[in-house]
Amino acid sequence: MYEAVHAHPDGDATVARHAATAARYGYDGIVVRTREALDVATAADGLSASADAPASDPVALGEEYGIDVVDAVEIDADDPTSASGSVGNYRPERTVVCLVGGDDALNRFAVEEPRVDVLVRPMAGSGEFNHVLAKAARDNGVHVEFDLGPLFRETGGKRVRALADLRKLREIVTNYDAPHVVSANATSHLELRAPREVVAAAEAVGFDPEWVRDGLDAWDEIAARTRERRSEAFIAPGVQRGRYEEDGVNPE
Repeated sequence: MYEAVHAHPDGDATVARHAATAARYGYDGIVVRTREALDVATAADGLSASADAPASDPVALGEEYGIDVVDAVEIDADDPTSASGSVGNYRPERTVVCLVGGDDALNRFAVEEPRVDVLVRPMAGSGEFNHVLAKAARDNGVHVEFDLGPLFRETGGKRVRALADLRKLREIVTNYDAPHVVSANATSHLELRAPREVVAAAEAVGFDPEWVRDGLDAWDEIAARTRERRSEAFIAPGVQRGRYEEDGVNPE
């Protein structure tokens, strides 16, 4: 299972600190969503990359801590026009592209744009998420994020409202079979929770444990899809370059 985190400078901890903590908690990988290039060394959290894991190399960092480190971006745009420009700029560079929703126009743009991997926080603002958007997300392979951060970090009315929104969103997403991801949306390694804690907490407020696990696993599936498409063998979904010979026999 994977967790999607905010690292320095967008978060309060380095990628290295997140990676070390997530590995200790039993995650298979982390998705690092930041608009800057991955920087594992610039933050005063007491943990940085070794000489064998340079700041700009998530592969080397993953080898250092025994965990997959996925380079991602979280785009927070004012409107669909600026969002489109940012998606175009980041899509060739990042393995996972996330777009912050929260209003009707951005939510709609995200689910109708196949270059977007994840629509994050679709109900954080004034926006709604309805069956039309769920169908578009399903058809375009855009995952909808379920941010469980408020479950762990909010209290009182804010927590109640956030959970009500999540339940409403889950009903729509599941009814129309739209893909989803689950995250605790940690901005610091101190906010990370082990997979079993995330699943148990979500189950306690009415979410199916297997559905939550599927959402944590989906980050890995998104990264694998992008990596496959970047490979030299990829031609189109389901079509790859390969050898025409098998066991030394030419089919012609």
